[in-house]
Amino acid sequence: MKFKNKVVIVTGASRGIGQAICVAFARGGAKVAGVARSDLAETGSQVKAAGGEFIAANADLSKGTQKEAADLIAQILKQAGRVDALINNAGIIRRTPAVDFSEADWNEVLRVNLSSPFFLCQAVGKWWLTGGREKSSAGSRLKIVNIASLLSFQGGITVPAYTASKHGIAGVTKALANEWAKERINVNAIAPGYIATENTKALREDANRNKAILDRIPEGRWGKPEDIAGGCVFLASADSDYLNGAVLNIDGGWLGR
Repeated sequence: MKFKNKVVIVTGASRGIGQAICVAFARGGAKVAGVARSDLAETGSQVKAAGGEFIAANADLSKGTQKEAADLIAQILKQAGRVDALINNAGIIRRTPAVDFSEADWNEVLRVNLSSPFFLCQAVGKWWLTGGREKSSAGSRLKIVNIASLLSFQGGITVPAYTASKHGIAGVTKALANEWAKERINVNAIAPGYIATENTKALREDANRNKAILDRIPEGRWGKPEDIAGGCVFLASADSDYLNGAVLNIDGGWLGR
């Protein structure tokens, strides 16, 4: 019960990796604030079944504005009273050759995948630095985990905006760690490999791409959302107190191939 009496915010919580992260924290006794623009009833039921409390925070992060993020964090603080960890998981992907990639798709991906996570980090960090840490137990730390990608290290194919956003997330993670480590804030990221979610459905249904991907993964399988959830639990726990500014790849060995 490492997270008993702790409040954990998870964005993109309605399905896939986000839902698995919520359940993993619930098993540790956390009060989970799940953020999504779609229905959160299923995630709420799973969190409660796992022994946690659930706050449903319906929000559309597609505008990527500072005010939107600040209002969301204020809403959660009003209900929960505190924040102990923020998991920036929400993200979208658009697959189009670079020469045909639209301005609208470029802007939307950057807003959801990069602007919103930064402004959510900013809002939570501001709360902590202006009185939040005084409400926490002595020596405790605020934990921020950003979800990056293998495309924080590689270029990918037909996903220029997604690649740019995930390179940006890796950079923001390091920049915030440089500023905030001394303030008892840990900012790290996880770079998932090829995980079986809605975002990768097209790849798994393409026989040639699916085989090429599996042939390169030493584990020989697609990852599961639960594989990423375990990393988030580690990075949000006291076990990672001396880890800051890291991008931890959980990829079945892809990058080491």
